[in-house]
Amino acid sequence: MTDFPNVSEDRRHQMFADIEGPTRVLIDTDTDNEIDDQFAMAWAFLSPERIEVEAVVAEPFGHEHYRPRVVEAANDLRAGREPDPDNLMGYWARHLVANDIDPATMKMWGPAEGMESSYQEIKTVLQKMGIPSDGLAFRGSDRYMTDADTPVESEGAEKIIELALANDERPLHVVAIGCVTNVSSALLMAPEIATKMVVSWTSGFPTWTDFTNHTSLNLVQDPHASRLLYDSGVPLVYLPGFYIGAQLVISLPEMEAYFKGKGEIGDYLYYLYNNNPIRIDRGVGMFPGQSWIVWDLINIAWLINRHWVPTRAVPTPRLDDDLAWQPRASAPTMLEAIDINRDAIYHDLITKLDNQDQILAAYRSGTAG
Repeated sequence: MTDFPNVSEDRRHQMFADIEGPTRVLIDTDTDNEIDDQFAMAWAFLSPERIEVEAVVAEPFGHEHYRPRVVEAANDLRAGREPDPDNLMGYWARHLVANDIDPATMKMWGPAEGMESSYQEIKTVLQKMGIPSDGLAFRGSDRYMTDADTPVESEGAEKIIELALANDERPLHVVAIGCVTNVSSALLMAPEIATKMVVSWTSGFPTWTDFTNHTSLNLVQDPHASRLLYDSGVPLVYLPGFYIGAQLVISLPEMEAYFKGKGEIGDYLYYLYNNNPIRIDRGVGMFPGQSWIVWDLINIAWLINRHWVPTRAVPTPRLDDDLAWQPRASAPTMLEAIDINRDAIYHDLITKLDNQDQILAAYRSGTAG
């Protein structure tokens, strides 16, 4: 087990503290998995008064690990049986069977394909905003960690280390909005960065639940990386997706009213909403009354205004072999989100879309912030 430096409680709270002006940020993202990462990226770049994006790194992602359970549930449904209630892929299988899609043969990406497609999608989002990607976008890990002590080296992990160790009194905030292979690999490669950066991660259930986290794509893809993040002692802001981030829903009429026609990036976000790869792959058609959760906005919201995502200080738990939360003795403190102000978050994003010409012109001229 890698030895990580101790971060004192005083230092930890100093690193968590809000600051005036922009926070140094590296966004670590599985951008092409669905649509929430693109919304989060756009909002971050439209918020230079609070966020200074220094790099965007592509994470690996894939759904191949889900195939056995989806096939099992689909076989049950075809045989006239209800899937086992413990099989959390029953919802997905029901849509696939209804649309005559065979999960045994359907295309499911692996992590290398997911990382490369995310890297290209990062560049697409930047292009829509008129922001050059050279020196800003980086490829991350092309595979998951195989054990708790072996990092996956990549230019993205190296970039995390470089920026964390930069000569700047402000800590680097790593906005992790996918699996944390890149982040945990960087921690293994240079353990000293645990004293130089704060990681905010959205995934899973609140730590006060006794549920396993098997439905959280961000957490379950690379369990070694997920466990290591909690074991490393790096200052961590945990933003549960279920119950908290899940409140960040938006509907098609809202997209039409507030995003469509709002520049290239607004039109692109509107396009993505109507062509969400997750919805298409899982056979979920559009229907009246449908909404979609834009999960990853929670990380950006916490950086812009802490009142929109209130947190409490709690002992950092560990993740057991079944990916359930377990208390630990003498645990360092982390912050955990306990609520979210959905309306304030969307109001800020929409207002900035309305004013994007001025904001992006200042960004490109180097006068933002």
